[in-house]
Amino acid sequence: MGADRRRHTRRRTAHGAALLGSAALLAGCASMPDSGDVSGVKASRQGDSQVRVYPVPPRESAEPAEIVEGFLEAMTGDDPDFATARKYLTKQAARTWKPEERTTVLSAAPVPQQSGSTRREHGVPDAPPTLLYRLSGQKVATVDDRHAYQPLGSLPYRETIQLVQQRSADGKQKEWRIDDLPQGLLLSESDFQRNYRSVNKYYFASGRNWVVADPVYIRKRQDPVTRMDSLTQTVKALLEGPTNWLKPAVDTRFPNGTELKKDTTVLATDDQNTLKVPLNDRANNVDREQCRKMAAQVLFTAGDLASTRVEQVELQRPDGRPLCVLREDQKSDFMADPTPGLRETPYFVDADGKLAQLLPGAKETVEPRHVYGPFGEGAAKVETVAVARDEKRAAAVSENGRSLRVASIQSDTDLPDPLVTSRGAEPANRLSAPSWDGRNDLWVADRDPAEPKLLLLHGGTGKPLTVTTPWLDEDVRIEELRLSEDGVRIAMRLTEDGKTTLQIGRVERQTAGDRQKVSVVDLQAVAPRMESVASVSWAGPSRLVVLGKQAGGVQQVRYIQTDGSESAAVIPGLNQVKAVAAANDERAPLVAAADDGVVRLQSGVNWQPMVDKGTSPVYPG
Repeated sequence: MGADRRRHTRRRTAHGAALLGSAALLAGCASMPDSGDVSGVKASRQGDSQVRVYPVPPRESAEPAEIVEGFLEAMTGDDPDFATARKYLTKQAARTWKPEERTTVLSAAPVPQQSGSTRREHGVPDAPPTLLYRLSGQKVATVDDRHAYQPLGSLPYRETIQLVQQRSADGKQKEWRIDDLPQGLLLSESDFQRNYRSVNKYYFASGRNWVVADPVYIRKRQDPVTRMDSLTQTVKALLEGPTNWLKPAVDTRFPNGTELKKDTTVLATDDQNTLKVPLNDRANNVDREQCRKMAAQVLFTAGDLASTRVEQVELQRPDGRPLCVLREDQKSDFMADPTPGLRETPYFVDADGKLAQLLPGAKETVEPRHVYGPFGEGAAKVETVAVARDEKRAAAVSENGRSLRVASIQSDTDLPDPLVTSRGAEPANRLSAPSWDGRNDLWVADRDPAEPKLLLLHGGTGKPLTVTTPWLDEDVRIEELRLSEDGVRIAMRLTEDGKTTLQIGRVERQTAGDRQKVSVVDLQAVAPRMESVASVSWAGPSRLVVLGKQAGGVQQVRYIQTDGSESAAVIPGLNQVKAVAAANDERAPLVAAADDGVVRLQSGVNWQPMVDKGTSPVYPG
């Protein structure tokens, strides 16, 4: 916001804030033309911005417009408790203003405009004169008091700030101060990106022993209100519990009321890379197994902070005695997929409808290997496919979208009977591409307009269960679905009224006796500023890789967080893309299907052609 506003007024340089450090780098995305040969450009990596804003207090006899602009500028600063910003407020307003309550993010700095002339309250002749200033802009997101980011597309923002004229501290003159204002912080996107960073907190999937990522935003540097560094802020946010959207599907292993030991503002690793976390007495009586799970939540959470190397976590009592210790090599005990090593072997469907695997290698082209079993032999012409996460079986849709079968890809077997058959009259109105979650359950959508439904096959076998989907009717079509490894979230491309959007749904499971009810509820728009979305894949615990187009723009491949915020990582441009796929391990290369076949993007290089003809690239899941 600071940089934005300075473009509108030169006075801001003198009276608003001082800037120190290098210029902030904003995340960008390479564009993809709709025609032309496959080509790429080099990627760049973005480091944390080093720009810091040090606001200055109001000068004597400052004009009302200077007070408003100075206060907006001071909200972008780093001073403790926003002390400088409060100097622009009356004493009462300074006491009641709560910057930590929420953050409103605008596309650009708000534009203040005086609304009306100086006035006095009716019937109060000695009342001080007041002024109203309108604040306007385009609201793109909010962050609530639980640090949860909520994208809004682009909505009009209109609020007012009221100023009152009062005696200065020495009583010699009158000064304008703000006495009524919206709660929380108001920042432009550039200032938000400069001040905040996305981190993952981790909780346990309900009824399971594996963790689920819960993305939130915390201050990059010391938080002005709590005085905590970024690591301590993140652990504090973890202890406060999951965000409201994820809460119904996850559990925390910390006892109610567990907090950091009083006055803890800095957490740091020692020379053994051990993070020691002092807790209050609410955690004193936990048993060893519960303590290990508590430590796992901290270990996964701290591990997502790139600037922090944590090899083990030690939870402590208030007096410093250890509760338990968990090492990094024990993290696999709490993962949905505990398989060691990097999986970097994507699958694809070749020109003959056979399922093949792209073996890893440094060469630009590799000889694909067909899988074993009926899908690799051509007994059924594969159209779309999903490979189980243990890579022992695959689920394939064939017969113009009519049939779904599951078969081994490790041994030669006969073609099995279909597990799901669609009655849709047209291929486009039949089965979607399937997807496996970390519970080894298989998901597929039947897009028959007469009876659209989302189906779940427990263990990839047996009779399909119809998932409860209160949002799905004849006017909503599931184009694509992808389950997260933890099985708690589902990413979907949905078409309604001719527009295809990207939505994240929460998966909830309820068991009554031997019957289970599974629901996908509380859909959240992930890319509201995208005009259309053509492909999506999970690319980490809380990150998606998306092929889409913004209004008035060209098609792009970009990373988007599951909370709807944009990732800073940049993907090189690529032409003629039809689909993209990524692994849950962010170190694995991206793969994409283009007009010229299947291509791969490895770290530090451009897109490389792999096979001339191929479709439906997928990683396990």
